[in-house]
Amino acid sequence: MTNQEIGKIGEDAAANLLIKKGYKILERNYRAGHLEVDIIALKDDVVAFVEVKTRAVNYLVSPQEAVNYRKQNFIANAANGYMRRFRRSEEARLDVVTVLHKNGAVVEVEHIENAYYPRVKTY
Repeated sequence: MTNQEIGKIGEDAAANLLIKKGYKILERNYRAGHLEVDIIALKDDVVAFVEVKTRAVNYLVSPQEAVNYRKQNFIANAANGYMRRFRRSEEARLDVVTVLHKNGAVVEVEHIENAYYPRVKTY
């Protein structure tokens, strides 16, 4: 399987989990210029900007560790732009869904709410 196919499997599993938890999926693969958010979902007046990370069960780096500082800032910037563009007034949150697979079959899906907060550079 290609990385793209595995990523799609992971995003589908993440979307299904969010729907089961009562979220309404607003966007998938939302693009703002070079920025992308895997899933944008709404629940209880909170817009969740969700990064999905899919890894094989024996991968050296955990899915959570793959959402580095740079990626976090990209998602935060895209989230900020989305909220302004669509004039959303709800609270915004940055989440991660991790998906573990073995040979393309999903074995574990975990939703981490408030996984990180935007960082401000200090000079």
